[in-house]
Amino acid sequence: MTRPFVNWSRSLSFTPAEYVEAADEDEVRALVSRARESGRTIRPVGSGHSSSPLVRTDGILLNLDRMAGVISDDGDLATAWAGTKLKALGEGLYDAGLAMDNLGDVDYQSIAGATATGTHGTGVRFGNLATQLVGLRLVTGTGQTLDIGRDVNADLLPAARLSLGALGVITQVTLDVQPRYELRRRAWCAPLAWTLDHLAELQHTNRNMDFYWYPRSDQTQVRTMNRADEEGADRQGWYVTQSQADGRLRDVEVGPTHHTIPRSRDLRFEEIEYMLPVEAFAACFAEVRRRIMQRHRRVVGWRVLVRTIAADDIWLSNAYGRATMTIACLQNVDLPYEDYFRDMEAVFRQYGGRPHWGKKHWLTARELRPLYPRWDDFQRLRRRLDPDGVFLSADLATLLEEA
Repeated sequence: MTRPFVNWSRSLSFTPAEYVEAADEDEVRALVSRARESGRTIRPVGSGHSSSPLVRTDGILLNLDRMAGVISDDGDLATAWAGTKLKALGEGLYDAGLAMDNLGDVDYQSIAGATATGTHGTGVRFGNLATQLVGLRLVTGTGQTLDIGRDVNADLLPAARLSLGALGVITQVTLDVQPRYELRRRAWCAPLAWTLDHLAELQHTNRNMDFYWYPRSDQTQVRTMNRADEEGADRQGWYVTQSQADGRLRDVEVGPTHHTIPRSRDLRFEEIEYMLPVEAFAACFAEVRRRIMQRHRRVVGWRVLVRTIAADDIWLSNAYGRATMTIACLQNVDLPYEDYFRDMEAVFRQYGGRPHWGKKHWLTARELRPLYPRWDDFQRLRRRLDPDGVFLSADLATLLEEA
């Protein structure tokens, strides 16, 4: 069948030639083989939360929602179907006495889509979600099934963990998990100057920490999370900051990770986010603030979010090889965003930023290639696993293939 596709923010819409909801791996293999024989492209799609056109195709759009659920767990590892939404995954793991190490800000993404685009949470000790992925099963561009993990094809794992759907269709993922635990989440308001002055302390005395900056008020909302069974660390992080900031406590919540980390997002927004070297953050944020206050404050109706990500060795990860801080600019979908985001992108690029793969940006392969030391290695592997370009849509070619 065919039907129009519209993403979560409603900024991307298209009608593929064919829309398919596969029920199992056999259907995926058959579909990939048929696409290859007919010369069509095929793009896998998760929940549609991304606002970049990674899934756009005039060929086949493959939805994996029917391939969902936890397949197995053995205490340290858990395997799930690729279409499993993060909310359902969290609940399934919790019922088994398990939890993921960290999560992002939303839970309606599929696990394969979230890892493939570099979705991340926050915390100086935590990488993006793809770092928790220790194995996967992939249907390549030739219709073959390929297992990748620590004990099989391990050399491919740094590429396959975060692949933009360019290496094949992921059907299963295996995650490094731990016994379930609860987090205490706190949020309070504080002046921007105070938050920046105490940023390193906040980051290193709390398990997870991020902050929103509100351009209209020039204030921040600080958010911290600590394990509920590590009260000493929680007290240190909270009492020091609360007493110095003299802020208003807005929220306290205790619960399992899949309840306390993600937030409900009823209002829809557009977003640009860049990942910056830690040492470049202060100067970059200062310039972002200056431009917003001088050029964009009149039209900026939403906040700016700052988070941290640990370095990793994933070839297309935005945190590859460097401890990272992120700056995300959000804008209500009913307000103009492009002039604002393009101006912010110019600042981010000036400070060595890498764009979030699933959010708005305007870079092409020519600008992206110098940002990733293993770029050429990824391209060679992509051509090997997908020699006929079954997964290489026009938009993906713009990102990956230099003109």
